[in-house]
Amino acid sequence: MEFINPDILAYSEAHTTPESDLLKRINRHTHANVMMPRMLSGHLQGRLLSMFSHMLRPRRILEIGTYTGYSALCMAEGLVPDGKLITIDINEELEDSVRKYFAESGYNDRIDFRVGNAVTIIPELQEKFDLVFIDADKENYSRYYDLVIDSVNLNGIILADNVLWSGKVLQDKPDKDTRAILGFNEKVSKDSRVESVLLPVRDGIMILRKVRQ
Repeated sequence: MEFINPDILAYSEAHTTPESDLLKRINRHTHANVMMPRMLSGHLQGRLLSMFSHMLRPRRILEIGTYTGYSALCMAEGLVPDGKLITIDINEELEDSVRKYFAESGYNDRIDFRVGNAVTIIPELQEKFDLVFIDADKENYSRYYDLVIDSVNLNGIILADNVLWSGKVLQDKPDKDTRAILGFNEKVSKDSRVESVLLPVRDGIMILRKVRQ
C-alpha cells in the first residue's frame, strides 16, 4: 500500500477536511491495538467515502467488511434522515468496540451491524442499495459483486477498495489474492451493466455506476 509518494499523500491530507474527533480516536486506537491497521480506510479515503455519500444522499448503504467501523461512519454521514447502513463483518473479536463507536457516533439508530459471513447474509437482505462498499477478503470480491449487483438501484454506486493491491497487480507472477483482484478488475470492466473508473487513491478504489439492469 506504500507505493504513493508519502509527501504527496501528506500534502493531500493537509488539504482535505479533517477527521472528526471520533474518527481520529478510531484511527489511533486501530493503529495501536488492532492487527493489520493498514486495513483502516483512514483520513483521505474516509473523506472520499463521505463525499460520495453526501453527493448520492443514499437511502440504503451496504458495506461488506466493517473492520473497526471507520468507513461505515464516514458513509453514514451522507444518509438521508430515514436512511440505513447495513455493515457486515466476520470478525467477532472487534464487535464490542465497533458497537461502542457506533453508539457514540449519533448514527447508531441508522446502522445495522451484522456479524457473520457476508456470502450467507447478503442473499437474505431484502433491500435495494444506492451505495455499496466492498472491502473484505479479496478472494471473494467477484462473488460479492455477483451477490449485490442485482440489488443495486439504477445509477447506484459500488465502490471496491484495494484494487491496486499495493501495486501487485503489475507483477509478472501474482499471488492468490492478487489474481483474485485482477480477475475482479477484469470482470467489472467488461460488465455492460456498469461504468467503471479505477481511482489510484491510497490502495486503489474501483468506482462502478450501475447504468442498466
